[in-house]
Amino acid sequence: MGTDANKNCELLFEYLRGILYDSWIEQLEVGELSEPYRDLGRGLQYMQNAVNELVTYSAELSKGNLSVEFPKEYNFLCENLKNLHANLNHLTWQAQQVTKGDYSQHVAFLGEFSDAFNEMTRQLKDREEQLKEAAEKAERRAEMIEGYNELLVEMLSKRKEWLLVVDRDTSEIIYCNKKKQVGVIEDTFCQTCKRRLSFQSELLNWRSHEQYQVWEMEGEADTFYRVTSFQMEWKERSSYVHVVVDITDEKRNARNMTSKAYHDPLTGTKNRLFFEEYMGIVLRDELEATLCYLQLDGLEYVNETFGHDVGDEYIQKFVEIVKKNFRGGDTFTRIDGDEFCVILSGNMAELINRKLAEIMREFQEEVYAKYQCSFSYGVLEVKGKENKMTVADILEMADDVLYECRNKNRVKYPAIFSEH
Repeated sequence: MGTDANKNCELLFEYLRGILYDSWIEQLEVGELSEPYRDLGRGLQYMQNAVNELVTYSAELSKGNLSVEFPKEYNFLCENLKNLHANLNHLTWQAQQVTKGDYSQHVAFLGEFSDAFNEMTRQLKDREEQLKEAAEKAERRAEMIEGYNELLVEMLSKRKEWLLVVDRDTSEIIYCNKKKQVGVIEDTFCQTCKRRLSFQSELLNWRSHEQYQVWEMEGEADTFYRVTSFQMEWKERSSYVHVVVDITDEKRNARNMTSKAYHDPLTGTKNRLFFEEYMGIVLRDELEATLCYLQLDGLEYVNETFGHDVGDEYIQKFVEIVKKNFRGGDTFTRIDGDEFCVILSGNMAELINRKLAEIMREFQEEVYAKYQCSFSYGVLEVKGKENKMTVADILEMADDVLYECRNKNRVKYPAIFSEH
């Protein structure tokens, strides 16, 4: 082979190597080749163009650009990529159909990806069926709750106490259990309420940042009412709810009993005799009440360790904090050396349990002493006409609840429960 042939072969070989291995290569100058080699050079140029098109096309596909144009029909190097491109376009359309809820889409041309796609579609279908079933259950439950609410409203209309729902923004009464009414209650409503609840304006203007509040109002003709107020959503309206109970008889009974010498000399609270007579009236008149049974922890330990004067101060501090956190109309009695009872009108055990937990924290924060301060408590509701218990039964049941609290305190503060 001559020198000229070697030069042409070397140019063509380097051009082919560059096409196959280099990221960029200049076009071959065919005119530099001898005549017998020019056709081969032009063939390699076609090959370079096809390879460049293949590289550009595959780069766009690798970036997820499915809008890239298909290569020229005669470029067979891109044939498989064009098939993949078409498959990806179809797969994209199928994914869009799945997002619209068409779970019948099935892929069978992409190997392991097909299995993953089909499994995802199956799981989405199962999940949608589960959500539909949950939604149907929620709808049935909502219908059931609505029925219960209607029943509850009907039952409330039969109660002796008043239940008023007031719109928080407009101060309109949107529900009163004394009158059936749809929508806002007009000003002409419930003349009975207006006559007996002379403090209605105070109810309409009540505002508080507290979650709940219990307060008392005096009505006309020496009548008295206890009001429990709290915030809630009523038929998608921010509202205040007021439960108003007539406690006139309770006040009169308490007033009559205060004239008797039923006070504990150390604490100024009522004594056990007062407690028994008062509870006798509650049971006789079938009144609803909440009884708080309290026991001052560690009194014996304080008396024996620091003396009875310090023990008396311990009792007095406890009574002072309890009195401060209950209403003046609530009945507070000392029934034994370290045992006390608070009796409140109405059933409100949950509320009172929260209140006693707050009093415990305040008691332990405010009382400075060389010993741990704590008390145990049990709360019990007396169910009015449904009640079948005697005073002894009530105390025994309240003591059982208190015993659980006392056991917890015994673990927390073992020193003051130590035997001496």
